[in-house]
Order: sequence, then structure tokens, then C-alpha cells
Amino acid sequence: MRLRLMPSPPASTPSLLLTLTLKLFHSQTPTHLNKLLNTIADTKSLRHASQIHSQIITNTFLSLPFLFNNLLTLYAKCAHISLSLLLFSTAHQVTKNVVTWTSLISQLSHFNAPFQALTFFNRMRTSGVYPNHFTFSAILPACASTAILVHGQQMHSLICKLGYHANVFVGTALVDMYAKCQYMGLAHKVFVALPERNLVSWNSMIVGCVLNTLHHKAVFLFTQVLREDFITPDQVTFSSVLSASANMGAADFGKQVHGLVVKRGLLTLSYVRNSLMDMYFKCGLFNEGALLFNTPGPGDRDVIAWNVMSMGCVYNDNFEDACNCFWVMRRAGISPDEASFSTALHASAHLAALYQGTLIHNQIIKTGFAKNSCISSSLITMYAKCGSLDDAFRIFEDVEKPNVVCWTAMIAACQQHGNGNQAIELFEKLLADGLKPDYITFVCVLSACSHSGRVQEGYAYFNSMEKVHGINPGHEHYACMVDLLGRAGQLHEAKKFIKQMPIKPDSSVWGALLGACANYGNLELGIEVAGRLFELEPDNPGNYVLLSNMYAHKGKLKEADQVRRMMGLNRVRKEPGCSWIDVKNKTFVFTVHDKSHARMDEIYKMLKKLEEWVKKKGYLPRTEFAVNSAEEYKEESLWYHSEKLALAFGLLELPASAPIRIKKNLRTCGDCHTVMKFASEIFKREIIVRDVNRFHHFRNGLCSCGDYW
Repeated sequence: MRLRLMPSPPASTPSLLLTLTLKLFHSQTPTHLNKLLNTIADTKSLRHASQIHSQIITNTFLSLPFLFNNLLTLYAKCAHISLSLLLFSTAHQVTKNVVTWTSLISQLSHFNAPFQALTFFNRMRTSGVYPNHFTFSAILPACASTAILVHGQQMHSLICKLGYHANVFVGTALVDMYAKCQYMGLAHKVFVALPERNLVSWNSMIVGCVLNTLHHKAVFLFTQVLREDFITPDQVTFSSVLSASANMGAADFGKQVHGLVVKRGLLTLSYVRNSLMDMYFKCGLFNEGALLFNTPGPGDRDVIAWNVMSMGCVYNDNFEDACNCFWVMRRAGISPDEASFSTALHASAHLAALYQGTLIHNQIIKTGFAKNSCISSSLITMYAKCGSLDDAFRIFEDVEKPNVVCWTAMIAACQQHGNGNQAIELFEKLLADGLKPDYITFVCVLSACSHSGRVQEGYAYFNSMEKVHGINPGHEHYACMVDLLGRAGQLHEAKKFIKQMPIKPDSSVWGALLGACANYGNLELGIEVAGRLFELEPDNPGNYVLLSNMYAHKGKLKEADQVRRMMGLNRVRKEPGCSWIDVKNKTFVFTVHDKSHARMDEIYKMLKKLEEWVKKKGYLPRTEFAVNSAEEYKEESLWYHSEKLALAFGLLELPASAPIRIKKNLRTCGDCHTVMKFASEIFKREIIVRDVNRFHHFRNGLCSCGDYW
């Protein structure tokens, strides 16, 4: 299905004639002033809030609790919680009742100041004011925000002591608090103990299950809600269960929910519509999601709808469409948010589209998002994956206080570009700054240790994960350790390490060992490891190719051909090699033996010259990488690999001072790797090749990978 990206007209904003309203109330009675407070609250105008505040003081009405409480709320609605705090702290003449305290606690909780909310809750109790069910409903979200269970448990104990545990609003807030603290067992106990459950109670439980990846439980609760006589699911219910369906990949159930949404007339709600789109995209049904996006609805497409559409393109590997979504959205007059930029940068990074990424970076600067830490980490990743490590470093250095995500992005960038020692230095600086590395950080630093041959440091970092940082190693970490030992030539130690793993090794772990066997020519162990991989992932062509190449390298061409035939019998097809190169902001694609390019004659002549020059430098063709060709044509076949064609075109088209950047969809072969090294020395050019695993920076006849990739 073709994606239609039609811009939506900008939405109009209704205006409130506040000045006229103020003139209508010349009589300065408390009742009239209270009406003015409510009117101003709708406009969220700080200037008018200050004016009405002055009038209340002038008329000595500030001591009236209902006016004081509404004034507190007004400042909060104007997004000035600091003024609410100042008013509360300086108005000594006001008798602060439970409504006053609850209002302030609610505001602090809403404005993500949970510890301040807890402080004022304790001050309220110290002052002799008892909390009511509204107070508990306000403070429990603050307990959830701290993610410190003991705060919530202490509040739960007080709730039971004061007899509010049976209140449906308090009980629902407790369910939500325990769910957000990742204690679904306690949330469930509170939920089933409630004598009365309203829709919000059910929604809190369903949302909690989704947050804690209990998706089947969320679906079960949804079916229970449908059986309740006096409860009708709303947009929160449907959006939550659609999220569960998406995460389970349960497209059929999601379609049934879609039918219920239509039946109940909720498809017009953008929240539900966006959730439906997201469900279809995550279930791999791109056409169905795009149809919802392209079908005109009663409301305009907001930035969230565009973000869902962009992410849908990413989920389904339509990265060019994801970038296109961003620009069409901008032309429609919709301002991008953090998610918009992050998605567009992710798509650019996957395409290795440096020019595209640079344009998006310009938009980030123009719209004031340059200081956003999440976007900074996305920029670091984009520049790194586009082959520009220097630009990635510049972004990182401009971040005032990088968080662990920014640090991890920079460590990953160095590791991907073969700068393992630099990645380890960054990791040590992260620790020195007092930041706590996460699961992904350790994957990056262990991989860096592997690529730089630092076995002892790798073991030290791996052992510190549980002992020091409380992180349980996963398959990715074990795969890095196997790769670390394998690169160091310690193949039998790597095998022993796998046998001692507390979790069952997966394909990533065995794959790391197979790569080491191929690099060191250990055919016997390679055959054993490949056998395990054929069981775990019989459809992965890479394992067959590696084993076949190992046989060929040992001169066992018959066995190599048998492995290739086994691929055919199992209907496993090797993805055709394909390489890209950008010239003058245009992308050119080359495939093996490609003859479709308009300048193919010149490209082949350049390849012939290159072959002559590299042979004079001592190049010997590695014909084991041409096992599908007849023996007499193997050497010739090697020269028509896609990355060599892209290299020749780059040498013809790009200025001598510009680096040649090539992207390949597969692992670059050993022969192409050798030719790239010679070419970088002969032409005095920097050649950057991004293959499926990593970056190769070729300079002066050397590669950043150290000939191990």
C-alpha cells in the first residue's frame, strides 16, 4: 500500500474575552472574585492572576479559605508552582485547612516534585491537620514517582489506620502506586480487596499490567471489564489493551478490539486511533495502520499521530518513509516534539544518510531542542552511524551534564568505529562522575574491551556488573565475553566459559564463537559450533556462509559446496550483497556484477587500474570468498563485489580531499577488506565502510578493526 502523507490544516484556538469579563465584575465581593478566579484559570494568564491576587489583598479577603485555596490552584494552572509555594509559605494570616494542604500537595505531585509533596504531607500532619481521602489520592502518585516502595508502604499503613482503605479513590491510587513501583502482586491484592471497583480502578490495573509487561493479564482483565454490568470501557481502557496486543504481536485480538472501538463510536478519539495505528504497525500490518492514518477523521492529525506513523515506518523497515513523514509534517505546520526528532534521527542513522541527518539537526537547533539530553544522545548515535565520529564527539562535548544515555551513546560510537581504548576511557570517566552504568552501557564497554584486546579489563567489568552495580548479565554480555576470548585466540577458554553460563546460551553467544573459529581457522571446533547454530537458527544464512568459507580456506572445496547445497535444500538464501555511496547528496546503489549504472564503463576501467596497482603492492586475491564461481573465474568474480564497484565510483566522482563513505548490507568480505586497505594507501584517501557489524576506517593501508571483524 502506498503511504499518502496529506498535510492537515492548522487548528484554531478559541479566545476568551477576559478583559470584558473583568469589567463585568465591578463589585468586589468574595463571590465575584471567586468567579473571576475560575474564569482566569481557564485562560492560564499569569498577568491576570497577579491582578486578581492584588485585588484580593486590597480587599483583605486573603484569609478566606475558599479564595486562598482557589488562588493556590490558579497559580498552579498557570504553571507557576513556585508562586503557589511562595503564597503558601508567606500567608501566615491564613488558617490552612485540609483542603489547602491537599491542594498544594496535589500541585507538587502533578509538577513532578514528589519529595517536596512528601515533605509538605509530613508538615501537614505535624501541624495537626489530618489527611482525608482526597489527600491520600494526591500523595500516592508522588510516592509512585519516587519509585521507593517504603514511601508507598508507609502511606498504605496510615491509610488503613485512618480507615480509608475501602475508599475506591484511595484504593485505585494504591493500585496505581504499587504498579508503578513494579509490585504487581501488591497491586493485585489491593485491587481484589476493594469492596467497590469503578472504571478507573480497572484501568489502573490494566495499565499497570502493561507497564510491567504482563500483557496476557491485561487482556484477561479487559475481558472481565466487558462482563461488568455497570462499567463501560473508555479510551484509556481500549488504548491500554491495544498496547498489550501490540507488545504480544496479537494482531487477531487487536482486530477484535478494533471492531469494539468502531461499535462504541470511539474511533473519532485521536488517543484510541493512534493506539490502533501503533498496534497494527507493531504487529507488522503496515497497510492497515497506514489506512487509519490516511482515512480522514473529524479531528486534525496532531504531532502524536505523525509520530506514530513515523515509528510505524521504522518498525517495518521503511526508513525513507519515516524521514519523509518528518518533512511532510513540518510542511503541514505541525511543530515536532522530542519523539519526532528522535524517530527521524533513528531513520537517518539506519540509512547512514549524513546529509539527511544534518538537515534534521538544523531543525533541532531552530526549534530549541539542541539542549535536550534525549535528542543529544540520538544525534550522537546518528552521526556515529553515518560515519562521522568527530561530529558525534562535538555533540557530546556540548552537553552540559550528560546523563547515562548520552555517555552510553558516545561509548557505543567509539566501540563501533574501532576506538576501543577511547570507549573504555569514557566508561571510566562515567564512573568517576558518579553515574550508574546500565545494561546497555555494559554491552558497549565489554564490546570495546573485545575490540581492543583488553581481556583482563573485560573480565573485571563483567564481574562488577552483579557485585558492584546490581545488574544481572544477559545474553549480550555473555556474547561479548565469548567474543573477547575468541579475539584473543582463547577459543577453548571461550567454549569453557559458555559451558559455565548460568543461562542457556543463545545464537548470539554461539555466533561469537563461530566467528572466532573462522578467524583463527579452527575448523574442528567451527563444525561443532555451526551444528548448534543450525539448530538454533536454521534460517540464518550467515552461519552457512562462515562454515563454507572455513572449509574453502582449508582447501576442502567439496565440503564447502556441500554446505552451500545444504542451504539450498533448507531453502535458506543468502541476501544479495548491496552497497551504497552518497555523491552530491544523491545515493547510488551497487549490487554484485552490477552493470546498470550510466558510467559503468568508466567504473570497470577504474577497477581494472585498481587491480593492477594493488597487485604491484603485493595483493594476492583471496579466492575462498568466491566459492560460487567456477575455478577459472574466481579471481575475476572477486572484482565485481558491490563495495569494490562503489569504491571505484567514489574514486571517480568525489574530490581527493573528501572521505569515501560506503555502506554495505552484509559483512564485508576478506578480499574487499584487503583491497580497501591497499586503495587507502595508493590514493592517500580515507575510506569508511559501514558493514552489518561495524565501521572500518581505512587510512594509510591500515584498518581500524585490526583485521578482525
